[in-house]
Amino acid sequence: MANQHFQPYLQPHFQPEFIPLQVGACIPPGGPGEIQTVAPTPVRDYIVWSLCSFVYLNPCCLGLAALIYSIKARDRKFIGDLEGAQMYQSKAHCFNCCALCMSLILGVGLILLVATGTLSFKFLVNLRI
Repeated sequence: MANQHFQPYLQPHFQPEFIPLQVGACIPPGGPGEIQTVAPTPVRDYIVWSLCSFVYLNPCCLGLAALIYSIKARDRKFIGDLEGAQMYQSKAHCFNCCALCMSLILGVGLILLVATGTLSFKFLVNLRI
C-alpha cells in the first residue's frame, strides 16, 4: 500500500474543463455543449530496457547514454514536468534502439565471419597458460 504522502504523485487525477460553445448559452453539465479535455498520455522512462542495454548491449556507450536519459525522464516525470519527461524519454528510446541495432549487426557479423572461416579462434587452442 502506498504512503499517503506520495498518493498524489502515484495516481494523478485530472479534472475535465467545461467550456461553453456559445456565449450566454445555458446548457446543463453533460449536455451537447461540453468539451472535455483528455488526460495526457503517460510517459514511459524505459529504465529496464536501458539497464539491459547498459549491461549487455553497450556498443559505443549507447547503453550508458540511454540509462542517463531514462533516469532524467523518471526524475522529470516525478516532479511533474511531462514535456521534459517526454523529451528525455524519446532520447532514451532512440539510444536504446540504436544500441540494440548495433549489437545485433555486430553479433550477426561475428557469427558470419566465424561461419565462413574468415575469423578463426584456432590460436586459442595452442595457447597455454
